[in-house]
Amino acid sequence: MNRLLCAALAALWLSAPAMAQDLALLERGRYLVEVTGACGNCHTPMGPQGPLPGRHLAGGTVFDEPPFRAVASNITPDPETGIGRWTDAQIARAIREGIRPDGTLIGPPMPFAFYRGLSDRDIAAMVAYLRTVPALRNVAERSVYRIQLPPAYGPPVASVAPPADNPVARGAYLAGAVAHCMECHTPMQGGHADMTRLGAGGMEFRGPWGVSVARNITPHANGLGGWTDTEIVRAVTEGISRDGRQLAPPMAFWAYRNMTQQDLADLVAYLRSIPSLP
Repeated sequence: MNRLLCAALAALWLSAPAMAQDLALLERGRYLVEVTGACGNCHTPMGPQGPLPGRHLAGGTVFDEPPFRAVASNITPDPETGIGRWTDAQIARAIREGIRPDGTLIGPPMPFAFYRGLSDRDIAAMVAYLRTVPALRNVAERSVYRIQLPPAYGPPVASVAPPADNPVARGAYLAGAVAHCMECHTPMQGGHADMTRLGAGGMEFRGPWGVSVARNITPHANGLGGWTDTEIVRAVTEGISRDGRQLAPPMAFWAYRNMTQQDLADLVAYLRSIPSLP
């Protein structure tokens, strides 16, 4: 074997752990963005049947509500209309703190109160994956807010550790920081989520599907109290209620159907643990 080939094989062998680590990070990022985080649920334009083909993460979805007319931004790597010129740190800050590279604040419905809890490794994975999606040129119009936005959503996020290694903690992290279930299933009070009513439902969502109302997902009898674990999982992943009724968007059933069995079990464990609210 010649020396050049030996050197090449040695370099490949030495880089294998790093390559495996990078691939693992990208796969984690794909899972967070495309499955549990379901970023496309807002950042991909939707039709009556779901995400529009060829527009993945290109923005433009309009959320026209009394407090605002928000338009989802282009989060593909397009350098002109997306995030192609943003640094990794700038993308991470935009997701966790709601601050653009120019210092302006991103408004709702981005759930920054929850995204602040994304762990350092998970935010790095999301950023790495977003670099790999196809760049699409699409100019999203500016959002208009009829409410006063705060100066900031909190102090700068320094470092966030992963959740404790138990089902309820992992489920809480999933339902909060990642899938932000509680952002939709918690009623609003004064323009903010009423955390004293965590998971009690009641919010209305308008879209191509008409009007849907977020249900109570606490263990109360009016919520999931009488549901089996299997029924809860079916509702999340297939959009089928306990009584067999088809559930409506904006629940991202198209994404959640690809969740791992472990994540689904953790999510159910967490939902069983939260206070029961009527």
